[in-house]
Amino acid sequence: MTQSFHRIAVIGSGYMGSQIALQCAAGGYSVCLHDITEAALETSVGSLSEFLDRMIDDGCAAAEQRAPVLDRIHRTTVLAEAVSDVDFVIEAVREDLAVKREVFRQLDELCPANSILATNSSSIRISRLESATKRPDKLLNAHFVQPVWKHPFVELMRGSSTSDEAIRAVQSFMTSIGVLPVLVRKQSTGFIFNRIWRAVKKEALKVVDQGIATVADVDRTWMIQMETPMGPLAMMDIIGLDVVRDIELVYFEESGDPTDAPPQVLLDKIANGQLGVKTGAGFYNYPNPAWQSPNFLTQASP
Repeated sequence: MTQSFHRIAVIGSGYMGSQIALQCAAGGYSVCLHDITEAALETSVGSLSEFLDRMIDDGCAAAEQRAPVLDRIHRTTVLAEAVSDVDFVIEAVREDLAVKREVFRQLDELCPANSILATNSSSIRISRLESATKRPDKLLNAHFVQPVWKHPFVELMRGSSTSDEAIRAVQSFMTSIGVLPVLVRKQSTGFIFNRIWRAVKKEALKVVDQGIATVADVDRTWMIQMETPMGPLAMMDIIGLDVVRDIELVYFEESGDPTDAPPQVLLDKIANGQLGVKTGAGFYNYPNPAWQSPNFLTQASP
């Protein structure tokens, strides 16, 4: 019999953690959202409200369910309180192996023995977190992409000992919240989508870093050819350039290949405090970035 979930915890109330918590709550589940500071949780209140408004505008949630959905999300800075009686935990903290290992060590101690633990890591394989716990059969990757409600799929990947039962339970849960579970058939840094996206991201950064084209022209060519609402550099601004760097460092640390190191143009932006949308400047200035202007795809760069 497949294990069923009733109580969910999301660890990390940032951009992705808030969206994941909201998707679970919209699916009818009680969710505890944890972060280490009251300030972070206070920020998440506004984020949750904004994301839910966008879900409703996009037809992915009903307006009359707004209050009930938000009421299903509880917030706390006390990890033991967040996970004392949960069935399923999704970790969504920063892309740092040491930080994630410490979170999983604590989760292993505090969660019920039958709780399944997942990481939303963009690049770190769950097998690199296994030794921080005593439940490797109940660990897996569960990687969502943003915005979750418009891109409703999740990549599930086993570790070295993940049980079939754990995979089946998570697959069933994801289906219940309106997200398609896609199974990664063998361990792979970056899973499916991020391996493909990383190739695009890496080359877009190189083209700018090497002076081959401007940021705007890289994004214009991509938007026109692929018929997308934004280009790869704009997308990196939304993700956060510091997050992009941390993900690139995972690949670089694994391969040791200098071509996998974050390019200087990215490091310079971060050194100047230009992290993208969240700081008001990245490859573009916010709000009202150039890539959103009506004539962006028709006006040539100087």
